[in-house]
Amino acid sequence: MNLPHLIKMANQIGTFFSTMPDHEQAVMDLASHIKRFWEPRMRRALLLYVDEKGGEELSDIVRESVKLHHAMLAV
Repeated sequence: MNLPHLIKMANQIGTFFSTMPDHEQAVMDLASHIKRFWEPRMRRALLLYVDEKGGEELSDIVRESVKLHHAMLAV
């Protein structure tokens, strides 16, 4: 998995969802989007990156979404 590419894609998705007025809904919708459209290997690589390295290159909303919805994304 090309981690820099996954980080870039996740941050682009985060930019879109960060414009939503309801932050909690945006965080949930972001996780749902990744769950629906990313294949399991991509999700596992993102989760591993956040678990092992803290996800410092991810935008705040992406990092928050991944941490809050870890269980949903892991399946």
